Amino acid sequence: MTAEQQKFVETLYALNQTMKQLFERGDVGLFSEMNTEIKELYRLQHGSDDPIMQMIDVDCGIIYNNFDMIVAVLRTTENGEIDRGAQTAINKFLHNIDEAVVGIVSALGIV
Repeated sequence: MTAEQQKFVETLYALNQTMKQLFERGDVGLFSEMNTEIKELYRLQHGSDDPIMQMIDVDCGIIYNNFDMIVAVLRTTENGEIDRGAQTAINKFLHNIDEAVVGIVSALGIV
């Protein structure tokens, strides 16, 4: 595994742990941490010539796009209050991200 791949896997693991905490605590402040982790994943993966990084491009796109949708939903909330509809949408986007993470680690042979 290259250093770039190793850093990607470590960041993916950190993202997974942040999501776990988000589900357990419901702390919307963790979205900031997720944003940092997702930006790092994007930096490492997007446009890489590494065949492994190219292989996981679709699942990475799911992560990036669904997080963008979470941000869009959060921006529509009044005073930062997440209503039932917004919560349902956010949960679906988080679920999609979680499935993409599982897809990536499966493709990489980690699980």
